[in-house]
Amino acid sequence: MALLGVSSQAMAQAGSSDEVSEVVVTGTRIPSPNLESVSPVTAIGAQELKAQGVTRVEDMINTLPQAFAAQGAALSNGSTGTATINLRGLGATRTLVLVDGRRLMPGTPNTSGGALAADINFIPAALVQRVDVLTGGASAVYGADAVAGVVNFIMQKNFEGVRVDAQYGLYQHDNGSPIADVVRTAAAAAASPEFFALPKDNVRDGESSEVTLVIGVNAPDGKGNVTAYAGYRHVEPILQGNRDYSACTLNSDTTFSSCGGSGTAFPARVGNFVVDVTSAAQQFRPRVAARDVYNFGPSNYYQRPDDRYVMGAFAQYEIAPWATAYADMMFMDDTSTYQIAPGGIFAGTFSINCANPLLSAQQKGLLAATAASGGGTCATNPNGTFTGTVARRNTEGGGRQGTTEHTQYRYVVGLRGDLNDNWNYDFFMQYGRVKFKQVQTGFFRTSAIQNALNVVSVNGVPTCQSVVDGSDPACVPYNIFANGGVTRNQLNYLETPSFSTGNTYERVVNFSMGGDLTDYGVKSPWSEEGVGVSFGAEYRREQLDSAADYVSSAGLLNGSGGASPPVNGSFDVYEAFAEARLPIITDMAFAKRVQVELAYRYSDYSTSVTTDTYKIAGDWQFDDNLRVRASYQRAVRAPHVLELFSPQNVVLDGTQDPCAGLTAGNALVARCAQAFNLTTAQVLAIEANPANQYNGQTGGNPNLDPETSDTFSFGFVATPTFLPGFNLSVDYFDIKVKDYINGIGADIIINRCVNTLDPFFCGLVKRDAAGSIWLSNQGYVVDTTLNTGALRTKGIDINAGYRTDLETLGLENAGGISLSFVGTYLDKLQTKPLPGDAYYDCAGLYGTVCGVPAPEWRHKVRLTWNTPFEYGDWIKSLGLSIQWRHFNKATLDAYSNDPQLNNTGIQYQSDRVLGSRDYIDLTATWTVKDNLNFRFGVNNVFDKDPPLTGSSNCPSGPCSGNTWPQVYDSFGRYVFLGLTADF
Repeated sequence: MALLGVSSQAMAQAGSSDEVSEVVVTGTRIPSPNLESVSPVTAIGAQELKAQGVTRVEDMINTLPQAFAAQGAALSNGSTGTATINLRGLGATRTLVLVDGRRLMPGTPNTSGGALAADINFIPAALVQRVDVLTGGASAVYGADAVAGVVNFIMQKNFEGVRVDAQYGLYQHDNGSPIADVVRTAAAAAASPEFFALPKDNVRDGESSEVTLVIGVNAPDGKGNVTAYAGYRHVEPILQGNRDYSACTLNSDTTFSSCGGSGTAFPARVGNFVVDVTSAAQQFRPRVAARDVYNFGPSNYYQRPDDRYVMGAFAQYEIAPWATAYADMMFMDDTSTYQIAPGGIFAGTFSINCANPLLSAQQKGLLAATAASGGGTCATNPNGTFTGTVARRNTEGGGRQGTTEHTQYRYVVGLRGDLNDNWNYDFFMQYGRVKFKQVQTGFFRTSAIQNALNVVSVNGVPTCQSVVDGSDPACVPYNIFANGGVTRNQLNYLETPSFSTGNTYERVVNFSMGGDLTDYGVKSPWSEEGVGVSFGAEYRREQLDSAADYVSSAGLLNGSGGASPPVNGSFDVYEAFAEARLPIITDMAFAKRVQVELAYRYSDYSTSVTTDTYKIAGDWQFDDNLRVRASYQRAVRAPHVLELFSPQNVVLDGTQDPCAGLTAGNALVARCAQAFNLTTAQVLAIEANPANQYNGQTGGNPNLDPETSDTFSFGFVATPTFLPGFNLSVDYFDIKVKDYINGIGADIIINRCVNTLDPFFCGLVKRDAAGSIWLSNQGYVVDTTLNTGALRTKGIDINAGYRTDLETLGLENAGGISLSFVGTYLDKLQTKPLPGDAYYDCAGLYGTVCGVPAPEWRHKVRLTWNTPFEYGDWIKSLGLSIQWRHFNKATLDAYSNDPQLNNTGIQYQSDRVLGSRDYIDLTATWTVKDNLNFRFGVNNVFDKDPPLTGSSNCPSGPCSGNTWPQVYDSFGRYVFLGLTADF
């Protein structure tokens, strides 16, 4: 682990040579001969990637304290099929991802996921030489989106020979959580106990395997090289039902003592009745809300299955002393499948004709015919119609799935060289494209449901009315009223697959020049080094198109979360940029080096927006022991295509309706009646959603302005000469984002309305005829995109490293050790929802407002012992390492004293604290016959269970399986074995 910006170990070439003559440090385009960065940079070397057993690069990035959970393999509900990076908790779109210093294209046109962040599934882990993580604004150097920072993947090039890298890993977990007793209790009380099964005591699953072939050839004249690669990765799924702590959806309460679930359950609900599965006769019984719920969690994927193919090549050739041509070609095809609980008829208002021959006499006698059709019951009014809530889980059909395929291409061609000893240039053109395809299965078509419930008898045969009148000849009656009444033929009619496609395109043309002005006399009188400069221009175009078939775009799939309207848009940006490094003092007393860095970028967007970004930074190196540094950077993020052009659409958005499920005497009843102009009876009739999912109207806004951010950082770097091999850096950061682009938040809007009765917020809540904001698409909270308030985060990064031969400590023939440490103290993680509002602070919190856990302290420490042990040709070297990863506790945001977070309605003791977690990882590496390098490791050695969250504070998507699987080790211990063979 590099801890002073970039370490010599991280810089070492992974090819035939371990020497590096010059390196360009992430954060500036100016060549840096001394490997010291003015801006804080954390670098992860290839050996660290291998020691962690990484086949997914996201897993390594997420272990860094600077990174927060984003899209990844542990998301199923709400997944885009991608993996993204979220530095500082400011959002994935505010982190810029680079490959060899050049922008990685937007990851997916999948509009359901929201954001166009780069997909790091594209990065082949076996080809990564190192990863530089620069946190804080860098837009002046790299352009828009570098608000929270930059992650730069440096790829292995100039390789000669043949290399095969292979790895296999799996998860092993011993189920022994106290939650198992909760599941047993729920099974005993449930109307359908078969859905509350427990997994076996010892499980092994989630297998992953990856193999990569690398071939490198040097030109005969030594002027060029081609490094080509091809790889395949396969990942098996993990079901939430395979872990006892996620075998049911836990209710939030004083303790975790009961399981909850969805009101769309099995058997069928019709009005206030459900089909009685305990009776041999076909009949209804009264619905009991606490018992008649469906345990939807176990069939969700904890880890999505995945198949990924990658291939590519990096080539360069010196065609003249002043011109080296180069080309990068990278390709990926990745297919991943999400799975959530079975679909069916999600609780909504449907009509059933009273003459339906599938109804028994007892059932007809209980169903009320609507007043519009004459009133009475269906038994007394056979020509009438029952209209009310109908719900049934399609347990016969299995889970709803979405198979997502991303095919990505990235081409770079360029020319670079040294014009003389002082000047160099680089000109490149870059093209990136992402093709997206998705097939969703297991969803019912809403219109088909209604047709299949409107059934008449034709010559004694139950027949859809739509078949009789010819409006839908394919209709098959859906028999939800009898035990075992559903057939495959009925499901073939109701289940409607849907398809969506899309593309993103990115084109970049860039020219830059850099020079050293020393020979021209442009230098400080107190320094022998001259000013270094870099300047250039860039053109970039981003384009997106996406479309779904009719059933998806029209929102006809029941339980799909909303419609998927088409999106099409693009923008261009023309930019000019310049940098300068000014050595002020060199080689003087108490000032071995004092230097300043300046940068500026002007951007002109086709959306009639212009931006200015800039940087001023400096460092003062007193001597070989101590250096201090500080910087200020202005960064921007221009709105992406989805934020600009997405149509407004009703989808699942919020997790709360404070007016739902109230009882007489509750003080909120009167406030809700006043807020929404309802009667007391109407308020008391508002039904709560047992799954805590509510509708919001989301969409883009072509009038958005760019976000702007200001980043301040200062710190010191210590390399004490009295302790060779040791380094320490401590850096304070303060990042503020103004006019940030977001929705206000459905939960904030509705709570602000009820708490303040402000007509602005209450006017954004649109209730349907039943007073609901989830039973139909006519009920929702308007939560469209706009420039809202501000974000701010502050904290301290601490990095340290130590490397020594144990002989220097008096231990002969004991080998050497290396120690690396990286930790982050999060002081503030603030949000200002709207201009004029106060900030609320989520540092150390989690919940329905704050989102993913944000511990105030996180760190990782790795100690490696390079042993002196050898055994002939069979063990040429042996290394052992241990890593400690720590997460501080996180408290439920509802317990904050801040009135914007202090929601007493969701203060449950069971959810109050996510306890701290400590994970121990062990790795052994050994070399056989100089060319076979084996690695074996176990992560989360002690199989620690993740901290748990109840359903009331577990927002769908980042929270699933009663925990936060992209944050914590949620699957158990991970065991891996890998081999790198060089020929």
